[in-house]
Amino acid sequence: MKLIWLGHSAFRIELPEAVILIDPFLSGNPKFTGTVEQASEGTTHIILTHGHDDHIGDAAAIAKATGAQVISNFEVCMFLQGQGAANINPGNTGGSIDCGAFAVSFTDALHSSGTVVNGQSIYLGNPNGVVIKPKAGPSVYHMGDTDIFLDMALIAEIHQPKIGLVPVGDRFTMSGKTAALAVRRFFAFEAVVPCHYGTFDALAQDPREFVEALKGSNVRVDALPIGGSQIY
Repeated sequence: MKLIWLGHSAFRIELPEAVILIDPFLSGNPKFTGTVEQASEGTTHIILTHGHDDHIGDAAAIAKATGAQVISNFEVCMFLQGQGAANINPGNTGGSIDCGAFAVSFTDALHSSGTVVNGQSIYLGNPNGVVIKPKAGPSVYHMGDTDIFLDMALIAEIHQPKIGLVPVGDRFTMSGKTAALAVRRFFAFEAVVPCHYGTFDALAQDPREFVEALKGSNVRVDALPIGGSQIY
């Protein structure tokens, strides 16, 4: 399995039989350096953790261009169907979806979810994390945007994820120090990738606090550059 960090909370996961984009905030991301076409080439599935603009991003346009299936909660899927995404596969917290080459399970996340269209706020369901379980490759837990919460222990027990994609930018999510506490206390990850930092001035500009707080632990920290990749 090849994992590529596209900046912010956006990732590309390449499996033998599928290409997954998670939270593809690309064209509006001031730190994204590639092109939407390159980042989305061959995409078969788009997984969205919640409905904020910096996570839905280019999902509708990519879905229309590639025919990729959009996987998210019901409200986000219906919203994107209205934006022209024809292939949707909705789920919700606690549920799982079999996508052939992998399965997706929806978890809790402590955050909010919605967008604004023509000055009107639109509720887009509760926020989620997602656990992706490939048939070939380690399971991946993208926490979404979240604070630490005690039920992370149940997520670890039920799903036993091996790779963690962890928000560390503070203000809207966990700080690096709190994120490291979540990793240490609740999970037995083989590796973690920090995300949701450096995109805007209001966020922590680097993952140093997270990296420092995990020194001496048994988990490897893969702090990727934007566009950087890792094989798992």
